[in-house]
Formats: sequence, C-alpha cells, structure tokens
Amino acid sequence: MIIIGITGTLGAGKGSIVKYLTKEKGFTHFSVRGYLQKEMEKRRMPNNRDSMTSLANELRAQNSPSYVTDQLYFEALESGKNCIIESIRTPGEITSLREKGSFYLFAVDADAAVRYERIKLRASATDHISYETFLANEAREMNSTDPNKQNLKKCIEMADFSIDNNGDRNQLIIQTEKIIEKL
Repeated sequence: MIIIGITGTLGAGKGSIVKYLTKEKGFTHFSVRGYLQKEMEKRRMPNNRDSMTSLANELRAQNSPSYVTDQLYFEALESGKNCIIESIRTPGEITSLREKGSFYLFAVDADAAVRYERIKLRASATDHISYETFLANEAREMNSTDPNKQNLKKCIEMADFSIDNNGDRNQLIIQTEKIIEKL
C-alpha cells in the first residue's frame, strides 16, 4: 500500500493530481478539506477558508499537529488500497505519515496570478475572494513557528517530489506520471 500526500500553494493543482491518480491509477482519495467541512457542518460553522483554518488549528492544538491526517491515514489503512491524502499543511503531518512507512509527499506550485485564475474558475465555496484576499490567505498559511498551524513553505521544502504547474493540465499529468513510474 502506497500513501501519497499532496501539499502545495492555493490553486496550484492539487485537485487535478488527485483526479488523475484516482481515475487513471486507482488511488483512493482522502481529503483534509472534506474532513474539515464535515466537522464544520456538525458545528454549524460558516463554510469558508477562515473557518476551515481555525478549525484545523483548533483540532491540532487539542490533539496533535498531525491529528487530521492521522484520522485520514486510519481510514486509508482500512481501505487497503493505494491512497492520496490531500492537502498536507503542517510539517508534523509529514513527520507522522513518514513514520508509518510507504509515504511519499508531492508538492505542487505555480505563479500566484495563474493560481488565482484557476481558483476563480474552480469557484468552490471558499474561492469567491479578491486577489488581495487570496494573497493574504496564502501569506497567513505560508509560515508559522506554531506546530499546530499551517506552514506550507516548510511542507513544500520537505517534499519528495516537486511539480511546477505553470503549464496546462497535460504537462501536469506528464510530470505526475514520471513520478509515479519512480514509485
């Protein structure tokens, strides 16, 4: 059983990689966003990025820096299949998943303007924001010395494989396929 974690900047293409790996390679997808959205719904919290970030930070502070991804890992184990855990946001999540074995971290990034255009097209509940808010959200999640808060910069640095997604979807798939062949 292989577990792939995916980290990266907002709108970089994490979801496109997930779609490819689930449809073409038979991986099962476990989503941090999905986990948090279910919990937000239970708590009757607004479905926005601020609520999601706040809840994730709260769960990590109350339990452990890797709490959410650990919960998804246990679900992945039960499936017995190759899995993807999307979206890794703290170094503690990476450390915990690496300790479990057969884990590989993919990082995906692209220029901010390209990513903003992508999230506008994606138009999920958390994507209806200005470019300035987009940049502020990313800056907030990029660095933290608190192990319970997002540190995308460090997560990207810890990746086993990095993908530059400034091109089209086909170029993203080619890069992803080359990495999968190495596994």
